[in-house]
Amino acid sequence: MEVIQLGPLTVGQLSYASPMILTMAELDAYHVSMPTTGRMQARHAGHEVMADPSTAAVFGPGKPVYTRHDGNSAELAIKIERAALEQELAGLLGRPVEGPIALPPAIDLSSGPSHAWSRLVRLLRDELEYPETLICHPLIAEQLRSSVLSGLLLSVPHQFHAELTGPAVAGPPRAIRRVVDAIHDEPERAFTVADLAAIAGTSVRSLQEGFRRHVGATPMAYLQQERLTRVHETLRRSDPLRVTVATVAHRWGFAHLGRFASAYRGRFGVPPSETLRSAG
Repeated sequence: MEVIQLGPLTVGQLSYASPMILTMAELDAYHVSMPTTGRMQARHAGHEVMADPSTAAVFGPGKPVYTRHDGNSAELAIKIERAALEQELAGLLGRPVEGPIALPPAIDLSSGPSHAWSRLVRLLRDELEYPETLICHPLIAEQLRSSVLSGLLLSVPHQFHAELTGPAVAGPPRAIRRVVDAIHDEPERAFTVADLAAIAGTSVRSLQEGFRRHVGATPMAYLQQERLTRVHETLRRSDPLRVTVATVAHRWGFAHLGRFASAYRGRFGVPPSETLRSAG
C-alpha cells in the first residue's frame, strides 16, 4: 500500500498478490475503489457491484462493506471524510446540506465527466513515488483537494445533482467587491474558490457567475492576474544579486514555476528573469 494524503482526502494504491476477502465495519467516510488491474466484487448497503478498470465501486457512510479481490490485482482507493465532502457540497450550493449524500453504488469510468475525474485522481497516484512532490505544497494541496471533491459531486448522480448543475444566480456587485478586496489585500493567500465564496456569502456557482458578469473573468483567473501583477512589481524593484525569480514567485503564491513563467510571459511579453535583470 502507498498513500498520499491531502487533509480529509486520502488516495491509496493497493496491490493484492493473492485473492483477498475484506470485511469492514460501518464506514465514517465516503470511499471510491477504482481497480487498475483485475476485478473486485463489492457488497454494500444492499447493492452488489463488480468493479474493474472501467467501473468503480462507491461506499457511503453508515453501512458495512464486503469486498473480494482477485489475485495479482491493484486498485486506487479514495477516501473522503464525510464532513469534508458535505461541506464542499454546501459551499457549491451556498446553503447547509443534510447528508449523507446518496452517491451511486457504481461509477462508469469509461467516458464523460467521471472519466475526467478518474484522470485527476490518477494524477495524484502518479505523484506517490516522488517524496518531494509539489502536490503536498499547501497552495497546490488545497486546490487539488477541492477539485477532487467538487469533481466527484459534479460527475455522478445524487439527490443534489440537479440543483448543483442548474442555472446559477449571479452574486450581487457588493459581494463580488468583497472578494476583489480580499484578493487585493492577500493575493499570496492559498485561496480556494470555496474560500472566496465564503467571503462573498454566496455559493461557488453564484460567485463564478457574478465574476463573469461584473469582472469578466473567473475568481481564480482574477486571483492569478493579481499575483502576476505583484510578482512583476516585486521583480522590478529587486536586486538580481539578492533574490531569485523562484523566491518571488513562491512569495506571491505560485508553486508551479513552469506554469508561472508561461503565464508571466503571456501577460508581460518577457520572461520573469528578464524583468529581474533589467531591475539591476
